[in-house]
Amino acid sequence: MRLLLATRNAGKLKEFRELMSGLPIECTFLSELGIAEEIAETGKTFLENAILKARGYAALSGLVTLADDSGLEVDALGGAPGVQSARWAGPDASDMDRIRLLLGRLRGVPPEQRGAQFRCVAAMATPGGQVCTTEGAIRGEIIDTPRGSHGFGYDPVFFIPELGATMAELAPQVKNHISHRARALAAARPILAEMAAREGQGQAHGR
Repeated sequence: MRLLLATRNAGKLKEFRELMSGLPIECTFLSELGIAEEIAETGKTFLENAILKARGYAALSGLVTLADDSGLEVDALGGAPGVQSARWAGPDASDMDRIRLLLGRLRGVPPEQRGAQFRCVAAMATPGGQVCTTEGAIRGEIIDTPRGSHGFGYDPVFFIPELGATMAELAPQVKNHISHRARALAAARPILAEMAAREGQGQAHGR
């Protein structure tokens, strides 16, 4: 089965491919298919946005499509930046711009009140519009000094107490076992495996 990974984020695309390894699936991506259209993320929740992207790109490509919406929810900020995580500091902001904005908003907030979670909703859509979704989350806290060179986004300031490290200090193979996206995609793997098996059966019957 060919599976479209509906993201233009290079870091996320790398994670997606690693997390899909071992499945009877050939992964492709938007630029490889020449798809330049952007599906507007007009939803108010991660679930709504993931479904919008998966359905939109499945219709454009004619392929089963995996899309996700994910972000950081900070307790002291009422769950912000949430669905605005990537756009919070403006459309052309860098990861460091977003981190600076986050730390500015948390100035004066004591460590014990800096709880946060990364949350991810993954959606898998067929070209006919059928959708399945999965979800994953990981708890941590926001620290003032970025640490680590792996990952992307808010990873350098998201500290996981039980591991004694930020998300950006974790080796990719470790992150890909415990991250919010890893947990959502681990739940998605059996669904995709079943889709691939059904497609294989359909092709066998069509011969």
